[in-house]
Amino acid sequence: MERKVARIMGKRKLVLLARKEELSHNIKYISKVPVRIVMDREFLKVQPETPIFELIGMFTSEETSAVVVDERDRLIGFITMKDLLSYFVPPRKYSVVGFGLLKRYAFTRASRVADVMVKRPITISVNDDLGHAIKLMIETGKHHLPVIDEERRVHGILEVKDIIRLIRIVAM
Repeated sequence: MERKVARIMGKRKLVLLARKEELSHNIKYISKVPVRIVMDREFLKVQPETPIFELIGMFTSEETSAVVVDERDRLIGFITMKDLLSYFVPPRKYSVVGFGLLKRYAFTRASRVADVMVKRPITISVNDDLGHAIKLMIETGKHHLPVIDEERRVHGILEVKDIIRLIRIVAM
């Protein structure tokens, strides 16, 4: 009886080791996956003149960022929900700030996307792989990367959740 249990445990351990090795191989493969396969092709696109309150109305639970483009769909800015939140927190009581910083907190109904967007966002090329994207996200702390081509036309957005979704699929 003990031999049978030991044999079953041995088989189980071998199966678990094989699964772990397969998973390790699949996760290594993830870094080679092209960004264009994983990126979200349906993303929020706005113009610089778009009113901030209109943009806030466009955000849903799925959209957490927006790409700001010109009339030829070229990237000119980027904005996330987190970027918007910073405008609702005034400077600390005892901080010493200049007029420029105080002006930043003058958020009104007349404010436009161009007033608050990140004008030089960190991007990734549509031809890059996830290994490069993951490294870039870790180094910069960014969770959203606009995916662009050589002419700065936007093809999609790559988010951490997209990469995690792929890892989850591969791990099953």
